[in-house]
Amino acid sequence: MTIFTLASITSSPAVRRRLTLLGALCMLTSLLPIVYPSLFTSSINAQSQLRYSLYPQISRVGSIRMEAANDKIVPSIVVYVTVPNKDAGKKLAGSIVKEKLAACVNRVPGIESVYLWQGEIQTDSEELLIIKTRESLLDALTEHVKANHEYEVAEVIALPITGGSLPYLEWLKNSTRD
Repeated sequence: MTIFTLASITSSPAVRRRLTLLGALCMLTSLLPIVYPSLFTSSINAQSQLRYSLYPQISRVGSIRMEAANDKIVPSIVVYVTVPNKDAGKKLAGSIVKEKLAACVNRVPGIESVYLWQGEIQTDSEELLIIKTRESLLDALTEHVKANHEYEVAEVIALPITGGSLPYLEWLKNSTRD
């Protein structure tokens, strides 16, 4: 009788390569419902239920789904805005928070954008602003960005926050204007 040990099985380079590929495939497959929830369901509530039923290791302790929201939080969004450089990002982020149009603005330097502008493909280094705010402030935030941005067409893209840390979402509500 031949006894195989883990060390003897994985000592072959071909097996190690296959195990690495198999592990990567398993990880990618397990993330599909989270990354592409529309492939699995069209309802946000059902997406959350599917995510938590497939991945019980994802803890809900200290977090809340927006469907189960209470009066301590408000519908919230994340807004993406690109700016041409660090100085423009610093200035716009500061004015947004000062005006209480957002609780927080993250500045992500070193992104490269490729886009079509006036019939030509352009490539520019930019900085990305990730803005956390109330959904009700989107129009005011958009107007503020347009008035204080040097681009002719400023990027303002909003995504819903469907859940998160209850203390953070309460802080977001309390740090922004009504």
